[in-house]
Amino acid sequence: MTIVYAVLITLAACAAMEGVAWASHRYIMHGWGWGWHRDHHERHDNFLEKNDLYALVGAAMSISMFALGSPLVMGDLLGMAAWWPATWIGLGILLYGVIYTLVHDGLVHQRWFRYVPRGGYLKRLVQAHHLHHATQSKEGGVSFGFVIARDPAALKRDLRAQREAGTAVLREGAGV
Repeated sequence: MTIVYAVLITLAACAAMEGVAWASHRYIMHGWGWGWHRDHHERHDNFLEKNDLYALVGAAMSISMFALGSPLVMGDLLGMAAWWPATWIGLGILLYGVIYTLVHDGLVHQRWFRYVPRGGYLKRLVQAHHLHHATQSKEGGVSFGFVIARDPAALKRDLRAQREAGTAVLREGAGV
């Protein structure tokens, strides 16, 4: 195995996590997992929120991959052969988790630092996620990804259409 394969697997796993995150956010967090995610859509002064438990799920995914790729764990403890790509998949999941933490928790929600982008893609990410929070419940909504953001004008059109169809209830002053 060369370093090129390791880097490619790591980057592919990191990129694939945006799809996993989108689907999890759309169908789990805004579905049967709303109980953990609800407080993320409500104003509060708490440092932590139930929604942070989803970070533990991501960490468990990464740790599981590291374990599957470890000869020590798989060979010595379970009597099975380690699967070497799993280590690099675990690293890709970890890398996505770091990016998510910096972008979503740090930049968008300003939990770790204060920075307001004045333009470019970072501003688009912030706008898209704020439009995601324009809905008052788990129904409807836009922009379920965390790193890839559609044009805010298109997201506003989608929200207006959802409001008119009765599939989304928007917050007062949502600007849509």
